[in-house]
Amino acid sequence: MAFETTVALKDCRYSYQINPSVKKFTLRDNTFEMTKSGNYQLSRILEEVPNSNQGFLLKIIINSDLDSFKINITDQSGLRLVNIFKTDGNKVIQEKFYFLMDSLVDREIFTKKEK
Repeated sequence: MAFETTVALKDCRYSYQINPSVKKFTLRDNTFEMTKSGNYQLSRILEEVPNSNQGFLLKIIINSDLDSFKINITDQSGLRLVNIFKTDGNKVIQEKFYFLMDSLVDREIFTKKEK
């Protein structure tokens, strides 16, 4: 998946963009880790029951120039993309995704628009 300036996950209520005022230290303060290629990555497991290790893997990767990014939600292996918004059976996981993204919006890493 290529880096984009705007990411709109399939069936998600919002689209996200990088806040133009984001700084590298802000990313590090919010647990983004620097990869070997110089990008910033945040990985979280979205699970219904905390510490069950049964859920989906969320990866947010921001390029080193801080002008484009990608968001992937995959199965635990990280190999198969998953659409958590497709069914209502993933309501708790959807809420956790929106909560995490809202916290990143509040910290001025992203901006969001309703579709």
